[in-house]
Amino acid sequence: MHSIRRKLDESLSYIKAEAENKQPQVGLVLGSGLGPLGNEISKASIIDYKNIPYFPVSTVEGHAGKLIIGNLEGKEVIACQGRFHYYEGYDLTEVTYPIRIMQALGVHTLIVTNAAGGINKSFKPGDIMLIEDHINLLGSNPLRGKNEPELGPRFPDMTEAYAKELKNLATKAANELGITLKKGVYAAFSGPSYETPAEIRFLRLVGADSVGMSTVPEVIVANHANIKVLGISCITNMASGVLDRKLSHDEVVDTANKVQASFIKLVKKIIALLP
Repeated sequence: MHSIRRKLDESLSYIKAEAENKQPQVGLVLGSGLGPLGNEISKASIIDYKNIPYFPVSTVEGHAGKLIIGNLEGKEVIACQGRFHYYEGYDLTEVTYPIRIMQALGVHTLIVTNAAGGINKSFKPGDIMLIEDHINLLGSNPLRGKNEPELGPRFPDMTEAYAKELKNLATKAANELGITLKKGVYAAFSGPSYETPAEIRFLRLVGADSVGMSTVPEVIVANHANIKVLGISCITNMASGVLDRKLSHDEVVDTANKVQASFIKLVKKIIALLP
């Protein structure tokens, strides 16, 4: 953990210099096809991941790989335009490194977004789902290993992994915009292969409404760091076996692109309503 603290210090020194010591209070993690929200940030400092010491680099199509710090709807924000995944070969400490950066910068609210497959048969591609809870099926946990008390408790409570007040705020924002907001439980598998029909039937039995390959590690670390979390999924396709057809990443990106305008309006409205 000492080496992680050293890495964080070096990363922070570089980020603060590039961002002219901006002090973001709200963090954003933008998933597949949803990166354009970062372009809405004004007075922005834009930093390539590859230039930040010890920062991982996105390798997936639809993830721009830029850290953006600036103003959005009157709030100082830091946005990850592209995230990291366990399936890319990173360990979960690396996957969640940006959340530790946000913690060190003083971020108190995190909005995580993702592209997800729909398990709930009432969903359809293009729906937006408010994440009410999650199921971790990654086979690991980002807090595994020695705990550093200054970063958070050894055994963090996950009873309210997604903050109730933020979920209420998102519902209010959607209502004001006339956007239908589905609600459900998100399950995370490691990927990169899509799930089998049998796995999807299993997930439906245990209460999952959507499935993806991200988000859960960031949410666990944010809770460990005492950062309140809001999670939103774009249902980009129906999961394996729900419809009689094969899945592709092109479909995921294409659907996310079609929903971009509504999704961006919703997230901006939520940020505007934050106290």
